[in-house]
Amino acid sequence: MATIQEPEHLRVTYNEVHNLIRDSAKKIAEFKPDMLIAIGGGGFFPARVLRTFLKNPDRKGNIPIHAIGLSLYESLPGMTAEQIGAEVIRTQWLGPESGKLLLGRHALIVDEVDDSRKTLHYAITELQQDVERELAKLPESEREAKRTKFAVFVVHNKLKPKLAELPADIPYYAGDEIEDVWLDYPWEAQDIEEHDRLAEEAKAKKRQAQS
Repeated sequence: MATIQEPEHLRVTYNEVHNLIRDSAKKIAEFKPDMLIAIGGGGFFPARVLRTFLKNPDRKGNIPIHAIGLSLYESLPGMTAEQIGAEVIRTQWLGPESGKLLLGRHALIVDEVDDSRKTLHYAITELQQDVERELAKLPESEREAKRTKFAVFVVHNKLKPKLAELPADIPYYAGDEIEDVWLDYPWEAQDIEEHDRLAEEAKAKKRQAQS
């Protein structure tokens, strides 16, 4: 009987994520986001760090961070085995007046990784529909000025065939492009010291193999 091969793991440290976000912030600043929408739970930490690098002396206060909850791989009550990994489940949203909150904004959607792209596609599609419903309530002459501009930032983009596409007019930013490996993020680790030790050990082995 053939054994199932364990996928290659890449352990990412907090410092590495921090630096990827810092290096991406200059390009993202050109979009001039005035709200961040973090996809929970992987987008929370990147969104908070990104806000630090997007501080602008011309802006009063910090860019607000809003949260939406979407689940693709997580097992939730009432889900079937077929739904896990195949269907995006909405667990949290911006509220009953999501469209009103978004009108006229430059909204940056933040997540940790672009894997199959299904989660990002769902988020953008649903948020755009919320905006369109709200725009329909306005006089036609006011709609274009109030139309929300969206963009996407992910810490990592996996170089693999995607199962969904994003609209061509939406700016897309990725901290790093990587192969299709299993990513272990530090916020998922229970023992952070061991996580960092294994991450450094893997880097040392890679350096040795390349020397």
